[in-house]
Amino acid sequence: MTHTCKLRGARKDDAADLVRFVCWAGEGMPELIWADMAAPGQSVMDVGLARAAREEGAFSYRNAHLLVENGQVNAGIVGYGLPEDPVPIGPDFPAAFVPLQELENLAPGHWYVNVLATVPERRGAGLGSALLADAQDRALKAGHKGMAIIAFASNPGAVRLYKRHGYTETARRVVDMPGWAHSGTEAILLLKTF
Repeated sequence: MTHTCKLRGARKDDAADLVRFVCWAGEGMPELIWADMAAPGQSVMDVGLARAAREEGAFSYRNAHLLVENGQVNAGIVGYGLPEDPVPIGPDFPAAFVPLQELENLAPGHWYVNVLATVPERRGAGLGSALLADAQDRALKAGHKGMAIIAFASNPGAVRLYKRHGYTETARRVVDMPGWAHSGTEAILLLKTF
């Protein structure tokens, strides 16, 4: 069978695929966050779907691109530009997210890859690499300083992938999130400068 691969921007009706990808990439963290956000009677996945289908915000279909093969969405990326000025981390900032925001703040003006995931049966086939290359092209055209990614030490395969693509480990922070399976692991900021 001949495989055809098409890169396209995500649409609202891709929300379920985006939720699937963010759950894999976030290693269970998104589900914990969405559980806290759920209204009475609303499921965790309903929260994720609503967030993926919204018009604004970091995790929005508007910031996502997908690789489709023979009509099947097999990989996705969510990325956007980080501000030049660091996000203030005040006393009301959720403690569990301080380490992640500290790392983002070390990459002002970079294009940030928030989510990168491939369906399990297509991992190792170069889809993630293709999405990273496309994101880099978009970042260069938009005038960003470079690329930034945060990966968890609990996912060494992802860290190796980014390093193979020229990203350099820049900083680490321990993430302690009650109820998260990987609580106490290090988040790693990897940068690629243009």
